[in-house]
Amino acid sequence: MRREPSILHLDLDAFFAAVEQRDKPSLRGKPVVVGGTGGRGVVSTASYEARAFGARSAMSTVEARRLCPAGTAFLSPRFPAYKKTSELVMGLLRELSPLVEPVSIDEAYVDLAAGGHDLSVAGVTALALRLKETIAVATGGVTGSVGVGTSKSLAKIGSELDKPDGLTVVPAGDELTVLHPLPVRSLGGVGPATAERLAQVKVKTVGDLHRLSLIDLTTLVGQAHGTGLYRLARADDDRPVVTDREAKSVSAEETYARDLTDPARLTLEIDALAARVGSRLQRSGTSGRTVTLKVRRYDFTTLTRSQTLPHPVDDPRQIADVARRLLGGVDRSGGLRLLGVGVSGLSTFMQGDLFAEREAAESVDPSGPDAPVTEPVPVDPRPGPAVVAWYPGQDVVHRELGSGWVWGSGLNRVTVRFEGPRTTPGPVRTLAADDPDLQPADPPVWT
Repeated sequence: MRREPSILHLDLDAFFAAVEQRDKPSLRGKPVVVGGTGGRGVVSTASYEARAFGARSAMSTVEARRLCPAGTAFLSPRFPAYKKTSELVMGLLRELSPLVEPVSIDEAYVDLAAGGHDLSVAGVTALALRLKETIAVATGGVTGSVGVGTSKSLAKIGSELDKPDGLTVVPAGDELTVLHPLPVRSLGGVGPATAERLAQVKVKTVGDLHRLSLIDLTTLVGQAHGTGLYRLARADDDRPVVTDREAKSVSAEETYARDLTDPARLTLEIDALAARVGSRLQRSGTSGRTVTLKVRRYDFTTLTRSQTLPHPVDDPRQIADVARRLLGGVDRSGGLRLLGVGVSGLSTFMQGDLFAEREAAESVDPSGPDAPVTEPVPVDPRPGPAVVAWYPGQDVVHRELGSGWVWGSGLNRVTVRFEGPRTTPGPVRTLAADDPDLQPADPPVWT
């Protein structure tokens, strides 16, 4: 822990959804959900308007559709657009300091001490306000929440305290004053299972956790985890900002208060873990070839099983399918007390959504922002030739109508809203899916 609040953490607010709202003016101020749009899809990001109805990342798209009102836009991710915006933001951070540690496509730490800045509370507050304004202008309105503190954990917690578009500076000496009233889930590494176990001994806040001895904590949650939580509850975090951070794998795991034996419950847990892993892969713009399942049996025997795939994947459904197959080869008699799912062999290659073409060809996405302004196009019931599989949210350009994005498709038709980041909300037109004048396009320019 440092003597001045010199570590800054930036977290771009609802990043994927914010970029969609920037590039699609008809969606501004409306609920937007980005992720898999089919029946087996998983939410990557929900706008704050959608979160008000309960939508959240890693939730199934089916559940998000149930919670969100008519008019909610459900869009497939556009990673080139997100990457372009992220690279611009990371460049702005590197102007502040040579020590910038990107954590994902929308999140990074900055060591302000290495940039020669005024590290007083007033100094870092003014710097953070200027940074937020610069980012909003440079990205066309994408906002970020900032935390500044004496450690990475305090800076990250600070960025979560006042979202969206917030700023929290934790002065040196005030760390425990800020930490102790917070829910114990605010600490990194405290998931639902750990929180449930701590609640059984009446630990609900970080202050409650601080009162536990190291022996009590390690008895409850294990040596490594308990030692880490003991330090975090005391604001004891001396991790440096590392510029060459490179993840070799992405994983998620849960330890359960009661051993799991029910096959249906095990399947649900595998799917939830795969959703978390897939979401993190997509947010970081990476994918991996090797899926690993980790289990700990009732007798504390720990086993891992892996499968290497021919192509990298980031889709939670594919990850879950492999993990479930691996689980089928594990002896589950007596129950499992821990499950983990991971993906390794990472690269920046993005595997296409293997289900997207089928889903796009089968049904129109019914949840666009408005009703189309054109009359319905009659559909020829006779079978016709295969057509392009358009996906909701995709950037397109028409020779006569200009640039726009796909609202929905199906039955050999594609519905497009013709607008862009620098236009007013545009008209909707329904065209033949094989219209030769309609082509996929690069992300629009917002500046």
